[in-house]
Amino acid sequence: MRRILPSLALVVFFSTAAARAGDLKLWYDKPADPTLPAKYGEKSPGWEQALPVGSGRLGAMVFGGTSSERIQFNVDTLWTGKPHGYVRQGAREHLDEVRKLVFESMQDTLDATEKDPKQKAAADLFRAKMISDPVRQKAFQPCGDLLFTFPGHDNVTNYRRELDLSTAIATTIYTVGDTTYMREVFASYPDNAIVVRVTSSLPGRLSFTMKLTSPHAESSNAVVGEAIALRGRVIDPVPQRQPGSRFEARVRATSTGGETRVTKDGISVKGANACTLVVVAATDVVNFQDVSGDPSARCEQYLQALSGKDYKTLRDAAVADHQKLFNRVSIDLGTSEASNLPINQRIDRVRKAGNPGGAMGKNPPLPGEIKGGLDADPALAALFFQYGRYMLIGSSRPGSQPANLQGVWNELLNPPWESKYTTNINVEMNYWPAELTNLSECHEPLFAMIDDLRISGARTAKEQYGCRGWVLHHNTDLWRGTAPINNIDGMWPTGGAWLCHHLWEHYQFTGDKEFLAKRAYPAMKEACEFFLDFLVKDPKTDWLVTIPSHSPEQGPLNAGPAMDMQLIRALFEYTTGASHVLGDVDSDFIAKVAETRKQLVPDQVGQDGMLQEWKQDWGQKDKGHRHMSPLWGLYPGSEFYSQMSDQKLWAGVRSLLESRGDGSTGWSYAWRIPLWARAGDGEFAYRQLNIQMARRVLPNLFDLCGPYQADGNYGATAGIAEMLLQSHVRVRDGYEIELLPALPKAWPKGSVTGLCARGGFEVDMSWDNGKLTRASVRSLRGTPGRVRYGKENIDLPVGFPATIEYADGFKGLAR
Repeated sequence: MRRILPSLALVVFFSTAAARAGDLKLWYDKPADPTLPAKYGEKSPGWEQALPVGSGRLGAMVFGGTSSERIQFNVDTLWTGKPHGYVRQGAREHLDEVRKLVFESMQDTLDATEKDPKQKAAADLFRAKMISDPVRQKAFQPCGDLLFTFPGHDNVTNYRRELDLSTAIATTIYTVGDTTYMREVFASYPDNAIVVRVTSSLPGRLSFTMKLTSPHAESSNAVVGEAIALRGRVIDPVPQRQPGSRFEARVRATSTGGETRVTKDGISVKGANACTLVVVAATDVVNFQDVSGDPSARCEQYLQALSGKDYKTLRDAAVADHQKLFNRVSIDLGTSEASNLPINQRIDRVRKAGNPGGAMGKNPPLPGEIKGGLDADPALAALFFQYGRYMLIGSSRPGSQPANLQGVWNELLNPPWESKYTTNINVEMNYWPAELTNLSECHEPLFAMIDDLRISGARTAKEQYGCRGWVLHHNTDLWRGTAPINNIDGMWPTGGAWLCHHLWEHYQFTGDKEFLAKRAYPAMKEACEFFLDFLVKDPKTDWLVTIPSHSPEQGPLNAGPAMDMQLIRALFEYTTGASHVLGDVDSDFIAKVAETRKQLVPDQVGQDGMLQEWKQDWGQKDKGHRHMSPLWGLYPGSEFYSQMSDQKLWAGVRSLLESRGDGSTGWSYAWRIPLWARAGDGEFAYRQLNIQMARRVLPNLFDLCGPYQADGNYGATAGIAEMLLQSHVRVRDGYEIELLPALPKAWPKGSVTGLCARGGFEVDMSWDNGKLTRASVRSLRGTPGRVRYGKENIDLPVGFPATIEYADGFKGLAR
């Protein structure tokens, strides 16, 4: 690469193309399917067509019915169970025996499975004596439903329902006779409420009833002041119908004109012009160790804070709060005639035209060879990108719980995988877009959960393994369980190391030294302490390994799988870097970390030419497996970036990536998008996005794992960002920012504004005919580095305060 000498230039760049209102709306010409399930609390026909609104703490699904309407809502701390430690009594006493059996099984066979007697003995002993108590963790629960009845609204015309991502308002509008009716629904972060506004175009025409119900058997209604209250308690069917969280929701209605009545059976409105309903909800959960909260007092507090606020005030505050985050990034990937169709029809077109079959192989059909699909609707890809950002804003705000497997939206009493936090990929994927797409504040709930896990994970580290520090296995829940759960796949001790990656990422993007000193470094240091104690020498190689462990989510119990080693190397590197930033604190400890890092199992290339997943050269057990575990160092990690000169390793990485083929679950497609982008191949990255949209996206744009799971949405958003912009920490001279590193042919013209890069940079770009035309790279922290586009590059001096511009080449530095 050559250095381009700067000359002073000023380019003003602003793109309005992606700001068009229609580009940011999901709209439909009919309601969701029938709103209630056959058995209340189980899956309903139309839930996956309903539209989500959320404030982080509260979430709601809006169905858009006419004669009847359902608004199903959640509160983030309503779970089964109660404060609980999950470590099985006496687990530590069996650690040495399990380790011995695993080591022996790995030495005795070239392909260890549970058919091997020692491997089977190790697995059986682990299941009997070391797995968590209980074996499964607890479940996120629905709270309640607002069930509206609108007499005479069976036959309607001019129907439309929509979700405007730019305002976070779900709107239903239709005409009955000569009167037009409209409902607006939003979840307000500043006002801690869900707000429903119902209006009629002619005075005195609005009449309806509303019932407040819950799928929980132990629930009842009462009138409290001017509101109807729903009070209840979650009952966990396992074990022995254990009582769980107490909850309360209240609805208060304020009408203009007509008559409004509130009874314990519901709210009725007759002959009104308009009505505003506010919904508040709370549980007894104070934190993961304390359930002494008073849901009634909390609801009363929320309603008192709303007193005197009219609908316009509530709406304006909620929209302004949302747009402060959402409007930071715009994207335009082109438009087509498909942009004018309802979203469900656009999804159907992609599904029919863009659903290639078969494994990838060496010469797969590229997306451009598949007529239709996303190629014919590039605006849908841009909308999908923004939808992931919308969902993160709606399910993760400071003070809320982190986004779980379903964000904050769930109607099921028994949701898939308990709708908790799976930490061997899923919860981390939820937060991949946070820093990249300018939503750093939305990262905070994950950091708050790490604060909790340091406490519960320290207990597990001591009781399960006799180690210092804290540990997290492959799942956690509201009660911050950290012991291994489910089966042998739960014996994966590096979840905490992966979460520490997010702490370091936040510092890399923001440069917040106070955050680094007070929250990130202590958590990373304690995670290092665990591994310094937990790692043991492999008797065959003298490498340090994790044992017992498991490569998510395949293979037997083993020692030192590649993903573990990559995560621990990264953790040790981050902790060392943080120590240096903070004035070389804990120098003796950091020296021990550095020495231990040298002894970890290195990345290896097997006889098949692929990066090895295990310490042993066992080849590929499942070439199409959903998990891309041994490729963590490619994305979201950056280990392989620093080893680009090792051609054998890079060839092994690429070979493994090709061998794994297309995704299967929604999130597995989503993970492959940024992996291929990091490999510099925009066509294969785009292929994964195209097939994900064709196979794994619901009519409301929710992503499917098998059932709905939010991680595929968040992961696709991060993947698209990675196709357009990448940034890395350079070894010696700051940061490197690469513009359009994996732009596919399907997006020949477009623009993006507001993406973020490590080192404290914001980037705007536009391109035409597949070539960068203009770019603005704004330095917010004055950090050194380099900006690169293809073979062109320009260096950033230390302390540079402003902007680098690109217009047919790097023109200079604008101070």
